[in-house]
Amino acid sequence: MKIAIGADHAGYELKEKIKQRLAQEGNEVHDKGTHSTDSVDYPDFARLVGEEVARKDADLGVLVCGSGIGMSIAANKVAGVRAAHVTNMYEAQMAREHNNANVVTVGARVLDEWTAIQAVEKFLHTPFAGGRHERRVQKIMDIEQQEQAHQA
Repeated sequence: MKIAIGADHAGYELKEKIKQRLAQEGNEVHDKGTHSTDSVDYPDFARLVGEEVARKDADLGVLVCGSGIGMSIAANKVAGVRAAHVTNMYEAQMAREHNNANVVTVGARVLDEWTAIQAVEKFLHTPFAGGRHERRVQKIMDIEQQEQAHQA
């Protein structure tokens, strides 16, 4: 699987651990930065990962910041991205299974390393259930398309 990953300075260390784990599992990991703990702006990295997922250059995306919330908000501004901020494995599973989320965000300052990695793995390995959920996800995509047309 091709996975785009990114973080800000608060999420850098956890991103590196997640990246290592994903590579060990045989995934192709595209690291969009940051590459240190020097202060940076999280929207820049959310956009890079989101755009790669939206272009389908990556199958899914992973974003890490202090809380996971800012990354989620920023990534969801990229057309075609359905980013879900998760704090446990159940939320990670539901984000994929019911909402067909294509980017997961976690918070390095709110989750321990084990929980964060397990949630990311659950997200990446859970398929979209389709069925009745397909109609709902389509409605989300319709909102996005209508908003884009309204802005044009």
